[in-house]
Amino acid sequence: MAHPTVAVLEYHIAVYRRSWRETVFSSFAVPILLFVGIGTAIGGYVDGDTGLGMSYVDYIAPGMLAFAGMQVAMTESGYQVQSYMAWDRIYHGMAAAPPRVADIIAGQLVYLSLRVLLAAAAFLVVMVPLGAAGSLTAVLAPFVAVLVGLAVATPMFAYSASVTGPYLMAVIRFCMLPMVFFSGVFFPVDQLAWFVRPVAYPLPLWHGVELCRAATSGVAPAWPVAAHVAVLAAWFGVGLVFALRRFARGLSS
Repeated sequence: MAHPTVAVLEYHIAVYRRSWRETVFSSFAVPILLFVGIGTAIGGYVDGDTGLGMSYVDYIAPGMLAFAGMQVAMTESGYQVQSYMAWDRIYHGMAAAPPRVADIIAGQLVYLSLRVLLAAAAFLVVMVPLGAAGSLTAVLAPFVAVLVGLAVATPMFAYSASVTGPYLMAVIRFCMLPMVFFSGVFFPVDQLAWFVRPVAYPLPLWHGVELCRAATSGVAPAWPVAAHVAVLAAWFGVGLVFALRRFARGLSS
């Protein structure tokens, strides 16, 4: 008999086999088209006067890769978690079987990590012919995207399992989209106004962007790698505590 966590993972994979076509556009096409459009079109206008030390395509590619991972993670930990908890009550059915709350969350997080890894790897494949993966360490970038995905997924798990109304779209609009512009995806954080810059440093996406850019360029980030990983781990850990509590409360009702 499979471990309960593995059984939960297998359930999500079985569901994805029937619904993967619905995710192709949002998970793969949108980030890739956005990168190609901005990098190759707008990049031609800004190259040569950016002070970035690299072409604009090389600059935004790792940022877009990290963003793609965050987008997949926030989507997978949004409406599906809310639906499974409040409406379809899939989690209640799982909890009635051997899986415990920790198994339910762990199994879904492993599934989410595989989804992020697949999307980030596809993005990296597109980067290679455009010359935006200039270092062998670029193969580490999809794994950084997984760290970003886990860092945003656990807080989203806690929130999504707590609400029943149409509030998730507001979270995506007012958290995910602004985070893109404050995390150095399209331009360096030090180009922001001095009083805005501190907003970027706690954001998980900024740390993911810095690590992905270091991986694809082969140049060490300004902060130590361990510091970036520690911030992402803190987001994951704190979010996981709240997610465990909220799932336990929701499944007991």
